[in-house]
Amino acid sequence: MEYIKYRFYQKANRCAAEFQRLKKDHADVVLGQVTLGQVLTGMKGIPALVTDTSKLDPDEGIRFKGYSIPELQEKLPKLSDDDEPLPEALLYLMLIGEIPNLEDTLNLSKDLATRAHVPQHTFDVIDALPKTAKPMTQFAAAILSMATESIFQKAYRAGVGKNFYWDATYEDIMNLIARLPHIAAYIYRRMFHGDKHIDPNPRLDWAGNLAHMMGFDSEDIRRLFRMYMLIHADHEGGNVSAHTAHLVGSALSNSYYAYAAAMTGLAGPLHGFANQDVIFWIFEMIEQLETDTPTDEQVAAYCKRTLEEGRVIPGYGHAVLRKTDPRFTAQEKFANKYVKDDKLINLANQLYRVVPPILGSIGKIKNPWPNVDAYSGVLLYHYGIKEYTFYTVLFGVSRSLGVLASLVNDRIYGMPIERPSSYPLSWFKQQAEGTPGDC
Repeated sequence: MEYIKYRFYQKANRCAAEFQRLKKDHADVVLGQVTLGQVLTGMKGIPALVTDTSKLDPDEGIRFKGYSIPELQEKLPKLSDDDEPLPEALLYLMLIGEIPNLEDTLNLSKDLATRAHVPQHTFDVIDALPKTAKPMTQFAAAILSMATESIFQKAYRAGVGKNFYWDATYEDIMNLIARLPHIAAYIYRRMFHGDKHIDPNPRLDWAGNLAHMMGFDSEDIRRLFRMYMLIHADHEGGNVSAHTAHLVGSALSNSYYAYAAAMTGLAGPLHGFANQDVIFWIFEMIEQLETDTPTDEQVAAYCKRTLEEGRVIPGYGHAVLRKTDPRFTAQEKFANKYVKDDKLINLANQLYRVVPPILGSIGKIKNPWPNVDAYSGVLLYHYGIKEYTFYTVLFGVSRSLGVLASLVNDRIYGMPIERPSSYPLSWFKQQAEGTPGDC
């Protein structure tokens, strides 16, 4: 597998040289004008990060190294014609920038399998937490506990040169990606299946092995997991989890520190926790309407009541996108192909008809369309993964592919510590109105 690492180095080293050249020769080039509104509304749209793995376009959706999700589903290698692409192939693409062949993809899958040993103390840390602890609490704690295994941390302490930071980071991110399925499955079996754990099967692919260790061995669920892991793998660099990993990593914190921090961000209701909110809201609607086959009129009335109560309709809207999320569409097509007459999935499709016109009638809502969370929960629930408090952990396993690929790029580019300027609110009032405030 060293040849894949070498291919990454060849490609990334050229980009690193370009990064340094641009920084040296064009540091004064103005990229855009930052408005006060952007600063006070979460820095939306400010061009402030380098992220090579993917880019989110408001009108076209997410592209991984230039490829849309439909293009990835067509071009990336699969185990069979009637299957979903292997997420390992997307990791290869995000690292190297090329669509791999099946042999390279399977070799990468085997490499991950050889790296997947989780240290015993990590399981001990999980077991030390109460079973009532949220799954994401256990997940983040487990990741942090593996910092004892950090190759980068040991290399840094040994005085390795800056030009080799990327090498140790590469080993860390590959080890971490390899171990996450076992950790996630261990938490799942601990919480919901009486601590009856299932050993990994090194002959399975990365996503298939996760399904196996959780206790789902049908090819249908392995196919679902491959699709799920693919579409959740990255979403450029400005989202909370990706940005957090970049920020923490910019201090030369090791990959385990950086990704544990990222997962505490993913656990927030405005980020990855939303996939739990969606399924909870749907079940709440079913209970209050006293039917799991409501009419469009009943659904519309419930949606309007949700908005009147000052709540949001979870799974709809996006900070950047201005169209239906292609990740939603991928799941919708998956359901149409493989699932027949499931009431929850029918309800998700019904919401897609009903919700956008309601939200579109509210002038201040810029995006009334569904995002990835509007469908992911109902699909997982259909296939028997009904413990929806666990859904964000699955999101966290997937998101490691893009976030950690970006982190090793940060090291090979020699990214400095991130340190934007900040000012008191009175300064902004002075800039906007000419008079200082008293805040």
